[in-house]
Amino acid sequence: MKKISRPEIAIKMKELGLVPLFYHQDQELVKQVLKAVYQGGARFFEFTHRGEFAHEVFANLVKFSRKECPEMILGVGSVVDASTASLYMNLGAEFVVSPVIREDVAKVCNRRKVLYLPGCGSLTEISQAEELGCEVVKLFPAAVLGPGFVKAIKGPQPWTSIMPSGGVNLEEENITAWFNAGVTCVGMGSALIPKNMVENSDFESIKNNVAKVLKIITEIRSK
Repeated sequence: MKKISRPEIAIKMKELGLVPLFYHQDQELVKQVLKAVYQGGARFFEFTHRGEFAHEVFANLVKFSRKECPEMILGVGSVVDASTASLYMNLGAEFVVSPVIREDVAKVCNRRKVLYLPGCGSLTEISQAEELGCEVVKLFPAAVLGPGFVKAIKGPQPWTSIMPSGGVNLEEENITAWFNAGVTCVGMGSALIPKNMVENSDFESIKNNVAKVLKIITEIRSK
């Protein structure tokens, strides 16, 4: 059962400004990473659909989250077909993210009133996504397009809500550039949750990374 509605999730995503994303086949490790980002202040977590039996890891993660991280909003990323989206929604996903626009995914998410963030790399694709009812679009590949692309889009379409994924790092200058360009929130993976910290079970540092980014976002918005 979804905890809050799709519009409320979109609003909360904008309020917090950060969506950590992560995948690992070890479900116990994923649980510890989830708990670390939650303790750091994050309230969104995008589990990347990757590898065999990834959905089983996610199913256990949802159960763990509801007990240990009750305010966490769990979603799934790298979804490219409606059947995968349906599978994860049945397991408790509260938002779905794709690297591309998929009309079939948009339709199945709309039927369930689940937030869908399709990957877009042009104004035409963003317009198509909004026609499909997408409140927030994923800018991908953000590292190639950059903050200047967001600023250009917000000119003719100030109503568009954008989440860049990739190309966002821990540097204040980088995060500031994205938010000053007009993004709604940022998606962060390995820059926020580095491989070496995961391998060393350094969950305290992961927590601190999240807290640092959220502090920067708060300071940017207060200016």
